[in-house]
Amino acid sequence: MEAASPETVGSDRPEPVLLTEPTDGVPPVVDTPAALNAAADALTAGTGPVAVDTERASGYRYSQRAYLVQLRREGAGTVLVDPIALDGALDPLLPALADAEWVLHAASQDLPCLAELDLRPARLFDTELAGRLAGFERVSLGALVERMLGYRLEKGHSAADWSRRPLPQDWLVYAALDVELLTALRDAMRDELERQGKLDWAHEEFEAVRTAAPAPPRAEPWRRTSGIHRVRSPRQLAAVRALWETRDNVARDRDLAPGRVLPDSSIVQAAQANPKTEADLVALPVFGGRQQRRRAAMWLQALRAARRLENDELPAAASPHEGPPPTNRWADRDPAAAARLSAARSALSKIAERNNLPVENLLLPDLVRRTCWTPPEDRSADDVAELLRDKGAREWQINLTAEDLSKALHATATD
Repeated sequence: MEAASPETVGSDRPEPVLLTEPTDGVPPVVDTPAALNAAADALTAGTGPVAVDTERASGYRYSQRAYLVQLRREGAGTVLVDPIALDGALDPLLPALADAEWVLHAASQDLPCLAELDLRPARLFDTELAGRLAGFERVSLGALVERMLGYRLEKGHSAADWSRRPLPQDWLVYAALDVELLTALRDAMRDELERQGKLDWAHEEFEAVRTAAPAPPRAEPWRRTSGIHRVRSPRQLAAVRALWETRDNVARDRDLAPGRVLPDSSIVQAAQANPKTEADLVALPVFGGRQQRRRAAMWLQALRAARRLENDELPAAASPHEGPPPTNRWADRDPAAAARLSAARSALSKIAERNNLPVENLLLPDLVRRTCWTPPEDRSADDVAELLRDKGAREWQINLTAEDLSKALHATATD
């Protein structure tokens, strides 16, 4: 499949071609050990990078497991693997993929569920991250395919319930198309990054994504309940926590998305209303439904447990804060830190603009805030570089920013 030439990319490019079917058709889903062995043999015999994608059931299931794995390689074609039917045993794929460069779009979203299947890349190319580094405003897969290759992908089923079986044919078409052009897009983005002198930067970024450690669990995940800002008292917060934790246990046991067990809005409403009886509870919106009536005793038990807590067992009004305070308080709490942050933001914005980069890809905003709030004792460029390196910044980022950030850290409130 030929890509649009670079000369056509721009305002005068031709109308993109709508892609509705994979070139080789939709392959049968690999759902038996024999079919998996055959697919592994085909991928091993293929050449070049392997395009990889997954489909999850976010919004439907508690887990973030992969319900479909899509692979495509030159000489092998597209492979659609059902890890559920195979009980997650995809070992035959390991040698087939071991030495290949994997091409993913927004790899950080897919790598965790692939790791659950013991699938881990030795090398990585992330087309979304490549688009960000290239300075493109729109970096969705569809936007990049249209811009770089001249094709338009039909809008699909990314938000569908991929745990459904059997998978509808039109969903499989969508899944196959997601990897149809990934390798061609990788080639086009590689050329673009090389043209801009950013290919080495991209390799550092890809390696950082590939080797990133899993995010640590949140200390108090229940505080992310939508609408919790309307809950004021510690006793009401305890009710939110009790309902959230009860819901989480049910959701985990049944592998359902928590919002499908009980919406956040209902947790907040119940915490505010503090119902004492089942009649009071089912009078609230949502709780009067048939499903919630069956669970009414469980929700009431959680609310009663929150009411029985001693005062010293209640949650704090605000979550424990690690790191700098919100930046809107810096001017009052530490005017010098506020001056450093203002100078740093100005300097980094100029660097990002010169290099046609999103400023958040130049340096993570949280790292900038922490550095300005607690700068190194010696604010020399070398010390700043060492601090950034210690906090995970890549060498290309350090080379671009350390000197100017060092100067910014010498700013004072009177500047």
